[in-house]
Amino acid sequence: MGDLQIGLTGLVVLLLLLAVRVPIGVAMLAVGMTGYTLIAGPSALLSFLKTETYWRFSSISLTVVPLFILMGQFAAKAGLSQALFTAANAWLGHFRGGIAMAALGGCAGFSTISGSSLATAATMGQVALPELRRYRYSGSLATGALAAGGTLGILIPPSIVLIIYAIMVEASVVQLFQAAFIPGILAALGYILTVAIVVRIVPDAGPAGPRASRSERIRSLLEIWPVLLIFILVMGGIYVGFFTPTEGAGIGAAGTFLVAVTQGGMRWKGFVDALLGTAQTSGFIFLILLGAAIFNAFLGFSQLPLRASEMFQESGLPPMVILMTMIVLYLILGCIMDSLSMILLTVPIFWPIVAGLDFGLEGEDLKLWFGIISLIVVEVGLITPPVGLNVFVIHSLAKDVPMIETFKGVLPFLASDAIRVVLIIVFPVITLILPRLLA
Repeated sequence: MGDLQIGLTGLVVLLLLLAVRVPIGVAMLAVGMTGYTLIAGPSALLSFLKTETYWRFSSISLTVVPLFILMGQFAAKAGLSQALFTAANAWLGHFRGGIAMAALGGCAGFSTISGSSLATAATMGQVALPELRRYRYSGSLATGALAAGGTLGILIPPSIVLIIYAIMVEASVVQLFQAAFIPGILAALGYILTVAIVVRIVPDAGPAGPRASRSERIRSLLEIWPVLLIFILVMGGIYVGFFTPTEGAGIGAAGTFLVAVTQGGMRWKGFVDALLGTAQTSGFIFLILLGAAIFNAFLGFSQLPLRASEMFQESGLPPMVILMTMIVLYLILGCIMDSLSMILLTVPIFWPIVAGLDFGLEGEDLKLWFGIISLIVVEVGLITPPVGLNVFVIHSLAKDVPMIETFKGVLPFLASDAIRVVLIIVFPVITLILPRLLA
């Protein structure tokens, strides 16, 4: 069996392991180490492990990951999700479907200090579901909106998945954060518009809530000042170059810690829980990163990415057809794995192909454009059947709503995502205008 055949076999075996729910980090480690040994030998594998493990985890660029995770943990302990939902509900709740819109607004706000889709879905689900039930929203709209809103956690900066993508393609984290901002806002507005359309078609799905008084609206805005301050300080400072993403993440973590202590009433137990949660999540991500490094090294030895790139370049197919093929593959992979796993598995194969095609963009612009498209499509995978991790998270909080109802509820939001993907593909300036203005 030649090296290329070993690479193809390893890729198929990895997908089979993922399909039977073997953890992605373990699966990548097992397949990568086996394939590496078959091609290069056990001595070469041991030498690679010795250097790769140290180099991978001593990189200062990775320190931003646990810091942003810690910021999200402190934000949850501070009760900021409740304040965000309350503020959004005060301004939107009196519209038909307004409470679902408020939940989406709360998800967008929490995403600015979380960076995790699952954390956003779980946190906002706990806050918003009681209100949605209280006003007798349909189960499909209530759970579908929350599952879709959770996906904003990996698109609106800071995004852990976006940071990992930047490291993999050697792109600027700052510019990727800038490129994701406008698409993230479009995503939130598109979801809110989707709710408005759904309740217009099915009025009983989302009854209007009571109208808040002017004083209640003003008071609700005053209660979310920590979120606004942290976002402006951290992301604004990163965008304009006052400090690096790692420094910004450290400042954000310190700021949310102070808010959690002073306003959220966090004590020693909550602090320890936040540290443990950060350690567990970071350890899970770092295990996947190590597995991906070994698996990608194995693929490199097999020359599978190089051959795939050459095959597509010589196929004569239009670049947009090749890009749409990748998008379809992302949607299929979204049925069996999470967002980070998809990025780690596909980018080493897809990026060389994209870099060799003519999309009318060059260098850093192409990295930004392709990264945001990939992130949006990966985000869609979090709410597509039969897996849809966000759907499972929301179902665990709303066990009285059949999962099939939640999947029905996310369909209109998937249509919104499809429109947004088309817009970004046709008009790359949507992703590139902010990085260019702030360059």
